[in-house]
Amino acid sequence: MEPEEFDSDVLRQFVVAFKKGKLKPIVKSQPVPKNNKGPVKVVVGKTFDTIVMDPKNDVLIEFYAPWCGHCKKLEPVYNELGKKYKNEKNLIIAKMDATANDVTNDHYKVEGFPTIYFAPKDKKNNPIKFEGGDRDLEHLSKFIEQHATKLSRTKEEL
Repeated sequence: MEPEEFDSDVLRQFVVAFKKGKLKPIVKSQPVPKNNKGPVKVVVGKTFDTIVMDPKNDVLIEFYAPWCGHCKKLEPVYNELGKKYKNEKNLIIAKMDATANDVTNDHYKVEGFPTIYFAPKDKKNNPIKFEGGDRDLEHLSKFIEQHATKLSRTKEEL
C-alpha cells in the first residue's frame, strides 16, 4: 500500500480490494531497458515472467550483484557466452541484478552471487542450478548443451 494520502477511507478501500483479491503485488524493479538487443538480455523485476518464464525459449539466467567480485570476473565470460549462442532462436542468455529487482518466482532461489539457473522451455518451474563447475566458457557451454531442449547444429559438428 502506497497511498499519497492516508485516512480511514483509503485504508477501508485497500482492505476491501485485498479481500476481493484485486490487489497486485508491488514488484521491486529497475526500469525496463529501452534497448535489449545485446547478446545478453537484461531482465528486471517487471520482465522476469515475460523473458525467463516464456515457454517458447530455454533461458540461462545469471543473478548477480554489481558489487560482487565473482560477478565482475564472470561478466566478460558471460558476454562471450551470449555472443556464442546469439543466433540460437530458442535460447536466451540473460542476467538480472538481484539486488535491485525482485525475483517473482519461488523456484529461483538466490542465496549467493552469482547464481545461475537454466530454465528449459518445458520446465520453467523446475530450473537447473549451475553448480560445481568452473564458471568459464567451456563449462557454461557444456551446461547449456546438456540441458537445452533444441540447439542448431554448429559448423564444428558437421
